[in-house]
Amino acid sequence: MSTVAAETNHPLLTALAEVVGSDNLLLDVDQRKLYSCDVYSEGKLCAAVVRPTSAEQAATAVRIIAEHGYSIAPRGGGMSYTGGYIPINDTTVMVDTGAMNQILEINETDMYVTVQAGVTWAQLYEALKPKGLRLPFFGTFSGIRATVGGGMSNGALFFGTARYGTGADNVLGLEVVLADGSRLRTGQAAVNNGKPFFRTYGPDLTGLFTHDAGTLGLKTEATLRLIQWPPESAYLSFVFKGAVEIAGALSAVARSGAAEEAYVFDPGSTAKNLADADIASDFKTLTKVIRGQSSLGKGLKAGAKLVAAGRGFVDQDLFSLHVVCAGRSEAAVKDDVAIVRRLAEEHNGEEIPNSIPMAARANPFQPLNGVLGADGDRWAALNSKVPHSDAAEIITGFDKIMEKYQAEMDATGVFITRLMIAIDTHAFSFEPVFHWFDSWLPLHKKIPEPSHLKKLKEPAPNAAATEPNCLWTSSRINPAMSSDHSMHKNKDIVD
Repeated sequence: MSTVAAETNHPLLTALAEVVGSDNLLLDVDQRKLYSCDVYSEGKLCAAVVRPTSAEQAATAVRIIAEHGYSIAPRGGGMSYTGGYIPINDTTVMVDTGAMNQILEINETDMYVTVQAGVTWAQLYEALKPKGLRLPFFGTFSGIRATVGGGMSNGALFFGTARYGTGADNVLGLEVVLADGSRLRTGQAAVNNGKPFFRTYGPDLTGLFTHDAGTLGLKTEATLRLIQWPPESAYLSFVFKGAVEIAGALSAVARSGAAEEAYVFDPGSTAKNLADADIASDFKTLTKVIRGQSSLGKGLKAGAKLVAAGRGFVDQDLFSLHVVCAGRSEAAVKDDVAIVRRLAEEHNGEEIPNSIPMAARANPFQPLNGVLGADGDRWAALNSKVPHSDAAEIITGFDKIMEKYQAEMDATGVFITRLMIAIDTHAFSFEPVFHWFDSWLPLHKKIPEPSHLKKLKEPAPNAAATEPNCLWTSSRINPAMSSDHSMHKNKDIVD
């Protein structure tokens, strides 16, 4: 246990408690263990966790921590696997932004929304929906817990990404607390009497603080673009025989601009996703599918197709492409669907029931049982964003590298699945996910639903699978679907 946590009357703790209140200063060892790990790994035990509820509290807390010579590690929803907020010493104070969870303004005239950094994607989605509004990019798979501030810090993407890009592509401005406790606004709101409706007014300081893993500052507020909720939508799924073939189809769909989402599961990913949830029998999902259509008749028809498809509609040896089209009119969506079908056919795709994208859109922010695999395995992802012209090369190159380590991975129980995502018209995201059986970290035991955990058995420790000299553990880079942000002062900066 670090010295500061052992001394309840330590000047740092006394000062922080005066700012945020004793209830928002966490010193319990089990709580600090939870905050000191992410989905992939655990670091040094942090000295304390502080939970400000306002930008003023956050700025004061950061200043006090820095003045006492302690490292500052901001944390959002805790769903990261990048190591961005993991403490590297026991003199780290974790600043949890989760209590800063207020939606500050929904401006329906100027089409923007301003939120505190701890607001989750799911919370914002539900607040906007009754108003007929939506973010263009509206969240990650982990959006029931992942925060807007964390998404700005680590390249959040998925829902809406094929048409609108990442979370950082849709942010108009930020408020950031710097390491000395000063507060900085970016975007048009930084101008005297300005409104945060436009991103730049000169140098794009907003961009400086996105995708920084929080190393440059603690995000306290974000303003994001709004769009009107598209009243019409359609869903398509196709299977292909090979990774390079389906990558070509994904790139073609991306370039066309016809999709709001376009993503690829490899055979292993498909099997995992179908094992994690019984799409056809999930009454909540079925109900949302029916209600999510533009008319009751369309909803009942879509629901009937979902039930009829069940879970045995994908050949386990094939790659699957899933697409969501959405627009202002039925005719416009039909045109987009026709484009996607033509492109899939040109790349030798075979259309299958659209259960996966339909269910994902109907119930986008599900409980985070997926932090563990279907068999209790742990996982962590790598991510690379490349131009479409390099997609085939990175896929085949990755596979060649992995062939060299196949025997080592087999011996330690490591296996790989792959996810590919279209980012707007111009970028291709390739995300290999490494799975292995190992004892669970505190986060794995906290995040899933208790009823789900009861179905799984915790594996025995497997340190050999994550030895520091293993290729995949030593090559990790910041992935695109994480949700957390980290700032360390001076010599304590973490890459």
